[in-house]
Amino acid sequence: MGFAGAMVMAMAVDALLGWPSPLFARIGHPVTWLGRLIAAIDTGWNRAADPPPLRRAAGAAGTLLVIALSVAIGWVIQSVLPVGWVGIVLVGVLSWPLVALRSLHDHVADVAKPLLRGDIAGAREAVSRIVGRDPTALDEAGIARAAIESLAENASDGIVAPVFWGALFGLPGIFGYKAINTLDSMIGHRSERHEAFGWAAARIDDAANFIPARLTGFLFVLLTQRRAEALSCMTRDARRHRSPNAGWPEAAMAGALGVRLSGPRIYHGAVTNEPWLNEGARNPLAADISEGLAVYRRAMLLLAGLLAILAFA
Repeated sequence: MGFAGAMVMAMAVDALLGWPSPLFARIGHPVTWLGRLIAAIDTGWNRAADPPPLRRAAGAAGTLLVIALSVAIGWVIQSVLPVGWVGIVLVGVLSWPLVALRSLHDHVADVAKPLLRGDIAGAREAVSRIVGRDPTALDEAGIARAAIESLAENASDGIVAPVFWGALFGLPGIFGYKAINTLDSMIGHRSERHEAFGWAAARIDDAANFIPARLTGFLFVLLTQRRAEALSCMTRDARRHRSPNAGWPEAAMAGALGVRLSGPRIYHGAVTNEPWLNEGARNPLAADISEGLAVYRRAMLLLAGLLAILAFA
């Protein structure tokens, strides 16, 4: 239960400070450190001349190496920390960089601000920093949809999941999860280069996010005035999403806002026909991003409160 208190500390510090730019300029960020290791393994072990089974085995070995190393580092650090509340506070501070509470809010808010002013060009530039789809083809509804989807999915991947695993296992849990999530984002996609090599990373990420994604969806359901609609949309449409996990928070958010999400989008000039979530609803607008951020803030406060109850009850 002490680890639950540490995660409250991590969330509080990140909400207050984020990851300061001067600190990033000086030392980078733990995710960038992981990224360099993963990129080196990808470059050295993912050889185009190798047959798919060998690339799959190499990818699995590289994935397990990165996860094991991250968990081991977390375990070693945690093992030398003092016991009691001093140790719990230190676990929280060390977990702080891996909880993207403030940065997610600020990046999505940066999309809403120009869009509310009617500055489509500024909103397209802002949304291009958080999604991979082609921003030049997005109108107001497309920009709002992309921002809300990113908010919902990353609330799970960036806050709820690391906090969940951190509350269970402390530093080994949150370090290990962040390694899994970074591996998936870098090599877990279905491109020609990573279809085989990233297979293990994608499957492990699916497993690690199974409970947090559904928990995130239920948090959104509880913290909206449209509870019945959000619950109905989540239970009906979540499985229509291409991801086994992302559909839960996205469908819950779609119902919470009374808008439709997902649907067709353009990546690298090609149209991807994704099914709609909450298909019969209206398209989202700029104001819906702001409402989505309000739901997000309330959900994260509830999460912190539940963790505090576990820690101090």
